[in-house]
Amino acid sequence: MADINHVVLVGRLTRDAELKYTANGQAVCKFSVAVNRRRKNGDQWIDEANFFDVVLWGRQGESLNQYLVKGKMVGLDGELRQDRWEQDGQNRSKVEIVAANLQLLGGGPGGGASGGAQGRSETYGDKAPKESPPSGGDDGFADDIPF
Repeated sequence: MADINHVVLVGRLTRDAELKYTANGQAVCKFSVAVNRRRKNGDQWIDEANFFDVVLWGRQGESLNQYLVKGKMVGLDGELRQDRWEQDGQNRSKVEIVAANLQLLGGGPGGGASGGAQGRSETYGDKAPKESPPSGGDDGFADDIPF
């Protein structure tokens, strides 16, 4: 069986995104996402927040950096990457999510539903956004479908 490394999260940014560049000019956008989890402890429901560090590389990170502000809700998918190093004689490691696709979701600072885009989300990923078919036009389906 093949190994699978895939992460899908929906949460809010805990701080504004930080854009930096590597020595060879590659853009690196870093931010952190909080994802709430609700669990039952005895008779009470408890809300817990889990925090994840996210990295968005290249032009995608450059163009989205300005929209990634604290409190903004985002949906993302990507993969886990572990970075290992030695510091003061001790082995250290950190797991980050390297995002492949990112959606800006409604609500919160930076636009979304409160900014006039109600019911829509902006998708940014490896592929160009798909255009929706014109309304009222032929959608390719016959009207005589038997179900």
